Amino acid sequence: MPEPLLADQVTSFNEGFTAQIGPSLSAVFDQEQAALRAEGVPADARGVGERFPDATLVTPIGQSVALADVLDGTPAVIVFYRGAWCPYCNLTLRTYQQDLLPGLTARGVQLVAVSPQTPEGSEQAIANGELAFPVLSDPSNALASALGIVTAPSPEARQAHTALGFDVADSNADATAAIPFPSVFVLDAAGVVRFADVQVDYTRRTEVATVLAAVDALD
Repeated sequence: MPEPLLADQVTSFNEGFTAQIGPSLSAVFDQEQAALRAEGVPADARGVGERFPDATLVTPIGQSVALADVLDGTPAVIVFYRGAWCPYCNLTLRTYQQDLLPGLTARGVQLVAVSPQTPEGSEQAIANGELAFPVLSDPSNALASALGIVTAPSPEARQAHTALGFDVADSNADATAAIPFPSVFVLDAAGVVRFADVQVDYTRRTEVATVLAAVDALD
């Protein structure tokens, strides 16, 4: 049975999360999300018609691999997520595994997820969603930087994270708090971006049907 829409899953999650962490911490995250929406997508974010950059990424077992070798000249959907510590990312990747991956496989299109985490973090993301597609680390956000989609939690949000028992920098390969905006890029076989959706509010994600429609537009 297909997962509910991501937007509906987020709404359900937020209800329980707010009750769990209380109004003070919830207000911090609400303010962060509002500020991100107000700033909007970075002006230099890579867009439709541009060539997707290559980069050296790292597998969950610590091996370096060129993204171009992973894609091997096939159309692809590249998903940037913040980390296995992010519940919205886990919701998204699990839904993509169940509802998106089969459709992409039938169309001969790859699905690849990328984050700035350590390889151990990638392993955790795979375990969280029982993922059966490549999950790679982008050390120091090199690929995300080339795409113009790097951000970081607000200082207030990081204090809230600490209150909840974790820090983003502990998960990242470069020990900083830099993370990508959750983003989806659809590439044609030549590696040109044909669809780009950069979500500055990390509670909002690209729905499965939207990705499949973008893939079908490649034909």
